[in-house]
This record gives sequence, C-alpha cells and structure tokens, in this order.
Amino acid sequence: MKVLPFKIPKPSDEALVYQIDHERIFYDHLHQHEEIQISYIAKGSGSLVVADSISDYQEGDVLVIGGFVPHAFKSDASASSKSIMHTLFFDINSFGKDFFGITDLASTKEFFKKSEMGIRVVSNKEVIIEAFRKLKSQNKVEQIATLLLVISEIMKAQTQPLSSFVYRKTFSDDEGKRMNDVFKHAMEKFNEPIELDEIAQVANMSKNAFCRYFKRRTNKTFFQFLIEIRIENACKLILSQPELAISAVSDQCGFNNIANFNRKFKELKGCSPTQFRSKF
Repeated sequence: MKVLPFKIPKPSDEALVYQIDHERIFYDHLHQHEEIQISYIAKGSGSLVVADSISDYQEGDVLVIGGFVPHAFKSDASASSKSIMHTLFFDINSFGKDFFGITDLASTKEFFKKSEMGIRVVSNKEVIIEAFRKLKSQNKVEQIATLLLVISEIMKAQTQPLSSFVYRKTFSDDEGKRMNDVFKHAMEKFNEPIELDEIAQVANMSKNAFCRYFKRRTNKTFFQFLIEIRIENACKLILSQPELAISAVSDQCGFNNIANFNRKFKELKGCSPTQFRSKF
C-alpha cells in the first residue's frame, strides 16, 4: 500500500463509493487521493492532519476533505474500543463531467471550492448524520440521492476550514514517504525535545534543504507545525484530566517553560489554558 498517492479501491465503473471503516485505529499514514471524501465519525476520537493544519476529531463529527488534499487520522492510543467512520468517496466528474455544472446544481460550486481546504461541519449535523445512517441499506441510486442531500445540507450549515494552505501538486511516492515520516515523527515525539538536526535526518535531508522543503509544502516552518501539535494535545489533556495542573500539561506536551506554553496557547486558541478549561 503506497503512502502517497493512495488509491480508493473500487470497481472501474463505480462512480460513488460508500465505505465503513471499523478499526482499532484508522489508516494513519499521510495520504491523498483524487476523490473528495465526506466522512461521519460514528465512534472514536483522535488527531486530524489536513494539509498544513492539525486539529482533533471526535464522535459526531462530519468532515469533508477535498481531492488530492494530504491528510491523516491518528486515533487516540487510549481508545478502548474500535473507531467507526462512514465515508462517501466521489469526485466532481463521477457522474459525468457536466453533471455538477447543470443549472439545477450550480450552487454546489461553493461546496467544491470549500472542500479544497477541507471542511468541518459545525451546524445542521443531525440531518446529515441521519442521512449517513440510512446509506448501508440503500441501493446505488438511493445512495447517489443521499450524496446530493448531504451536499445540500452541508451548504446550508455553518462550517470551519480544516486547513489554511494546500500544496497544489500531487506528491510523488518518495515525497509522500518523506512527509509521512516527518509528520509521524512529530506526532509521536511531540512531548520530547526535537532538534532541527533530528527531524532533518528523519527526512534524509540537510537542515537548510529540509527547512525550505517543509515550508514550501506547508507554508509554515516545521517548528510552527510542532507547536500546533503540542497545543492540540494540551487541549485534550486539559479536557480529559481536569485535575491536572496547567504546569504539568505544559511539561507533558513538550514545552520547556510555562510562560512560553501560555503565550503559544493564547496565540492559537485565543485564550489562556485556564480560561480554556473553564469553558467546558
């Protein structure tokens, strides 16, 4: 199985793929595929990497990931049961190159544009989730109708982008492996000091070449990305262990001093760690 690009297994004459992933952990390698992906997380939680950004995913989420957008799901290691994700895979030409261009479907243009950065659906999820729950018992014609309903409901919903920058070239296999190795190392070792020498070695590049390479493909430095990983994990700790001192959260997430942790947390989340805790 190639890391990048990733092929969605389907018969050559199948325009729409409905898939249920029922796994201990989801496929967690950084990968991309030409199909747009609309997913409903029925069970499970973890970290979600989409292009240049990292956030969390949890039960009840509805997510859209555009075609050729690099992404990875990293399930929480502490999960005691399997994760379940329902997904529709398709592309803009699945039903003919002019299908989504007809007058009656002209409004879907906004959906396809937003999908290029990835979408998290914030409102109107109940209707979308109910539609997903019916897919398993539907035939192909009914599933295509459900896809159109889901797209329509997403366009009416409040949404948030999942990324701010997407590298618009398809990764080669070698590039895909390199970026996957870098992302995987950062997500597994975020609570430890990571030096530039170390991560450049993971990428099998010189320090200067790696810095240029990573910045070009993510529009941010590696250490900016690493801080985002650390802050996302800090949010999980704050919410899952409310008795844990903020200083302990800082230490466990790889920050060498509490002042730097507080400053970076506020830059990314708009509030202090203590204020974040009090909201929930």
